[in-house]
Amino acid sequence: MLFTEIVRAQTKPYWEGSFLHPFLTELQAGTLPMEKFRYYLIQDCYYLTHFARLYALVAERTAIPELAEQMRENGAHLAEGELQVRAHFFQQLGIDEKELQETAIAPTAYHYVSHMYRQLVEANDWVTAASLLPCSWLYAEIGQTLVQAGIQSPNPYYQQWIETYGGEESAIAKECALLNRLYQESSQEQQEQMVTAFVISAKMEYAFWEMAYQLEEWPTGMRR
Repeated sequence: MLFTEIVRAQTKPYWEGSFLHPFLTELQAGTLPMEKFRYYLIQDCYYLTHFARLYALVAERTAIPELAEQMRENGAHLAEGELQVRAHFFQQLGIDEKELQETAIAPTAYHYVSHMYRQLVEANDWVTAASLLPCSWLYAEIGQTLVQAGIQSPNPYYQQWIETYGGEESAIAKECALLNRLYQESSQEQQEQMVTAFVISAKMEYAFWEMAYQLEEWPTGMRR
């Protein structure tokens, strides 16, 4: 089986669960409380900042020209797309630097980013790339599904979010093909690392919706 077939089979409950999570269903319906959307944007800002750094680090460290090129392309796409959209949202919603600094990074956001950095330390460049793939792949699939279904959220901010991810299919296909090739060229241990890295990231993607929906915070202290 291809790498992408293996990991999609192993992450099916989380992958399909994302489409049914109330954060996304209420976003489509326009009923998602704005407080939760703002919290998501702030946590996602932390995540995307490190996501961009990870693309750059993999591109810098890898000896595989195709992987370096893919990571640079991903980083450029991120800067031109999501990061610009996030900046626009921040301006429209009045999310300033003070609010960013005063909002603690949620446990899920922190652990997800830490997981991806860990691959650079304990694994290798293409295992790290495998841990980065679920985010862009899932969001592209969500965007394509909602746009093709003609979903029009009555909330203009939520509709703009949907439209951000509607046209990334070809870029994802290229990245998936590269990781399928690297998987075939890897040792069994490296293959297992690639699968594990992807699966954990996919689970964290689902947890990210839940984090935002629940306005997740760190525990305040021990219970007696």
